Amino acid sequence: MKKNYVLDTNVLLHDPQSIFKFEDNDLFLPIYVIEEIDQFKRDASERGRNARTVVRLLDGLRERNGRLSDGVPIGDGGTLRVFVPARKSTFSIALNPGSGDHAILQTAIDLRDSSDRPTIFITMDVSLRIRADALGLTSQAYEHQTVDVDALDPGVIEVPVDAERLQRFFSEGQLELDESHHLVANVSVMLRGPNDRTGLGRYDAAKRVVRALLTPREGIVGIRPRNREQAFAMDLLLDDNVRLVTLLGMAGTGKTLLALAAGLQRVVEEGAYSRLLVSRPVMPLGRDIGFLPGSVDDKLGPWMQPLYDNLEFLLVGGGGRRRGMRGFEELLDSGQLQVEPLTYIRGRSLPQQFVIVDEAQNLTPHEVKTVITRCGEGTKIILTGDPFQIDNPYVDASSNGLTVAADRLKGDPLVGHMLLTKGERSPLSNLAANKL
Repeated sequence: MKKNYVLDTNVLLHDPQSIFKFEDNDLFLPIYVIEEIDQFKRDASERGRNARTVVRLLDGLRERNGRLSDGVPIGDGGTLRVFVPARKSTFSIALNPGSGDHAILQTAIDLRDSSDRPTIFITMDVSLRIRADALGLTSQAYEHQTVDVDALDPGVIEVPVDAERLQRFFSEGQLELDESHHLVANVSVMLRGPNDRTGLGRYDAAKRVVRALLTPREGIVGIRPRNREQAFAMDLLLDDNVRLVTLLGMAGTGKTLLALAAGLQRVVEEGAYSRLLVSRPVMPLGRDIGFLPGSVDDKLGPWMQPLYDNLEFLLVGGGGRRRGMRGFEELLDSGQLQVEPLTYIRGRSLPQQFVIVDEAQNLTPHEVKTVITRCGEGTKIILTGDPFQIDNPYVDASSNGLTVAADRLKGDPLVGHMLLTKGERSPLSNLAANKL
């Protein structure tokens, strides 16, 4: 049976193509949604770009298929209609009639009361879903770009083997596995033999073998993996055949430090890439302090400071100076290292570079797609972040770009993924991450 779907403004601002993703059902846009979208169309942010995209899509449908007030064909047998509710508000006493959210709710309720079909209100606003439920209106979250974060692939699989096969893995550096294990490309494998003896490797889907990790015994840039997860992550970071690596984990698990160490190793010491480009979204924690004085570099200093802290540790405290590596100021001046916000990445082409996007959990799926599509020939990109530490009010743990990319792209030969769970920063950091 066909359904009526009423879309909230935030759904369109999150995914402008959402109007094409409701199959053969009928889609309704309250007139107030169009008004709210119009308020965002001049923004320079991602919301502004999405608002302009929505306006262009609706205008194109209007020109090609007729009046939006009458309904135009869309999707696989469905229709799209801009709906105007009755003038009199049924809930004028209980709800604020001047609120845009309440006007959109009133539209959905009027549609429900005037149709024999099931009517479902789609919004990404949790509080609005609660209010809709209190008024007897069926509501759902927009789930086209959501992931069950609790079921996210950890990136590691354990395979039991006998002592002979485990010894063969150690001596030959690889071990053939049959198809019964159902392994996907680049999944990290822990071979467990008798007496809890283990071998660490990664699955090569083309050759159908588990090969030993590339992680050097002496580590890279003066640091070594402190646990198995970090060893698996370093192996993915150092393999040039894996062009996209997603590293997820709570604070203190070493996501950013490992990515930067691998980037410095491959760019500065080995010259495999022309530049190490490190970026992160400009997203404040808590209340913003307002405009910052000075030049562009001065303004970006506080936002980029966490990256500078890690670079200083690697180049000075982590052993880089003892190895004769230059300081990060010299690397910045030489062009081998570039640190900048994601604001300026749209429209760029990044060939032969080692790209790290830190705090990627604050990006929308569309923004992550924009960043990845900037990568040119020979470029490797690393996305790091903690899905449970999100400062962007328009995404959550299940809808942010980092978790969506990790879930949608897993299993491809170009992609590697690792979920880091063991904190290594300090006992105090682990205590706070696990208990607070």
